[in-house]
Amino acid sequence: MRDVDDNVASPTLEGKAKALFVCWVLGLGSLVAWNSMLTITDYYYKVFPKYHPSRVLTLVYQPFAVGTIALLAYYEASINTRKRNLAGYMIFSLSTLMLVVLDLSTSGKGGIGPFIGLCVIVAAFGVADAHVQGGMVGDLSLMRPEFTQSFIAGLAASGALTSALRLVTKAAFDKYNNGFRKGAILFLSISTLLEFLCFLLYAFYFPKLPIVNFYRAKAAKEGSKTVSADLAAAGIKTSGNQEGAGDSKHLDRLSNKQLMLQNIDYMINLYLIYVLTLSIFPGFLYENTGQHKLGEWYAVVLVAMYNVWDLISRYIPVVKCLKLKSRRGLTVAVLSRFLLIPAFYFTAKYGDQGWMLMLTSFLGLTNGYLTVCIMTEAPKGYKGPEQNALGNLLVVFLLAGIFSGVSLDWLWLIGKPFFQ
Repeated sequence: MRDVDDNVASPTLEGKAKALFVCWVLGLGSLVAWNSMLTITDYYYKVFPKYHPSRVLTLVYQPFAVGTIALLAYYEASINTRKRNLAGYMIFSLSTLMLVVLDLSTSGKGGIGPFIGLCVIVAAFGVADAHVQGGMVGDLSLMRPEFTQSFIAGLAASGALTSALRLVTKAAFDKYNNGFRKGAILFLSISTLLEFLCFLLYAFYFPKLPIVNFYRAKAAKEGSKTVSADLAAAGIKTSGNQEGAGDSKHLDRLSNKQLMLQNIDYMINLYLIYVLTLSIFPGFLYENTGQHKLGEWYAVVLVAMYNVWDLISRYIPVVKCLKLKSRRGLTVAVLSRFLLIPAFYFTAKYGDQGWMLMLTSFLGLTNGYLTVCIMTEAPKGYKGPEQNALGNLLVVFLLAGIFSGVSLDWLWLIGKPFFQ
């Protein structure tokens, strides 16, 4: 077994392209289960028409995600990141499989019992999300910014992929008897396989890449305890003296409170990005945009447009001259997005579907672009343990923003009957 000092002598780019691709796939797996739920909401509106599935399921998901990530972020410095991420991907795999089992066992019938079962599975998604997103962002933050960008792009790709798969399965089974349900089951089965693939990639392939080992060994030398299990999986040991040095350095790292104070603008901006986005997507798009020529395809197409532009925008900052680095500029851009609220309101009331498609695309475009700019800029200039902690804290604010957004989304229903 090699010593950690053998891996921090000089940087290496060996395996960088492979690492970027794996980060992308792992990002895909971090949200593909949840995006599967969002994308087949048109099916759940058929099964549970009285329960506002898009709003209720999102609201169930978020408290478990926020509560779990807050707890994990608090104890981040002593948590085994490898076990955390593997547990998250496994929970995702089993929970997505349980969606298929639930539908098959109830024969696709509605009612309060199956809906409660659906909510329990969604709660498990929230727990898994907190494990994976915080764990992966923290882990990648102590490596290269490109890895974080690729992972975040994978998050958006999950939305675009699930939307594309949903359009295909919906069209393929459209004329079959009970085709709506068959398409949804096939869709969830594919998502289950993708989640399990991510589990295997993170467990056996990712820790063996030389460039990943270099940055994890570097973080261990700076005092990080969260990478030891991953280094051990790659056959790299941390010597006793090195561990002692790591403990000493760990005492010198900035506390979570200090990191928050130094990066509070980044965190609040990330929070506000997702407050706005989730106050519109997906509940408003499913329930408040009226009837149009696309009929039952309308909401599915809106969700697809959001996801595609969210994905495209996450690659824009890769071009250095197009990346917004100014902290003040980011704040102005984030606050300006709130003009979208009256824009969506008046477009839904007076505009046609073309304007709504354009607005939804812009919502996705700004969401993805600003997220990448913040997540890749904030960790710069810190040591490995601090970057890991900061990555976790950023995800706390991101998920808190999502929770607040889905709660505010209910305000669109003021003046309308709850059970329609």
